[in-house]
Amino acid sequence: MIRLKNEKQIDSIRQSCRMLSAMFRELMPLVAPGVATLDLDKWAQGWIKKAGARPAFLGYGPKSNPYPAALCVSINDEVIHGIPSKRKIAEGDLVSLDCGIDLGGFMSDQAVTVEAGAVEERLRALNTVTKECLYRGIAAAKAGDRLLQIARAVYGHAVSHGYGVVHQFCGHGVGFDLHEEPSVSNNPKGPNPRMLCGFVLAIEPMINLGTPEVDVLKDGWTVVTADRKASAHWEHTVALFNDRTEILTEPL
Repeated sequence: MIRLKNEKQIDSIRQSCRMLSAMFRELMPLVAPGVATLDLDKWAQGWIKKAGARPAFLGYGPKSNPYPAALCVSINDEVIHGIPSKRKIAEGDLVSLDCGIDLGGFMSDQAVTVEAGAVEERLRALNTVTKECLYRGIAAAKAGDRLLQIARAVYGHAVSHGYGVVHQFCGHGVGFDLHEEPSVSNNPKGPNPRMLCGFVLAIEPMINLGTPEVDVLKDGWTVVTADRKASAHWEHTVALFNDRTEILTEPL
């Protein structure tokens, strides 16, 4: 069931989103060659706690294998859900950061891909196009239109550049819980409900340099490209109103 949000509820989600974006603005400059991804996670956990909120990702998932961190840090061929570790970022890495904040029961979700040092031009281009896909998807998210308009915008732009569009994972509703209905696909197939005023969506293109296919590693979380070529990931939380679509997580 898709749960619509009223103006007051959206304002509470907006506060969570703005807090998350503020955290990202301080976190992104810390992504550099030689930095361990675990240190980024420790920093994020400390920042969120000091701000009076809770990391939405920490402990999320099945009781048998809950997610162990506040951040997802996915490098190069890791698409999403990379678990922070002692691994150090290297010169030229593409580093995707994904995080959510639970502020008094209101959830935010945002992701960025940071270029560590000097990256290859093909990786820079992939990252640029993935970010463009995000904003094209947002522009297509309008109350009264159909949900797959978002996917058509994302998919068409990525494929025009020869990239693979991940279809096994997608965006989602967000706000009361971290993952809600509807699923927000980046591939224009599947359910196509009409978008309504009160929708709050996490739109998140995951675009690969090669094949769109992915594998999940033995840790049960880390998603990698099937051909082990690089991937990029950008995400915003947005709210739909009758007269506009608002990006709740501030642009970075």
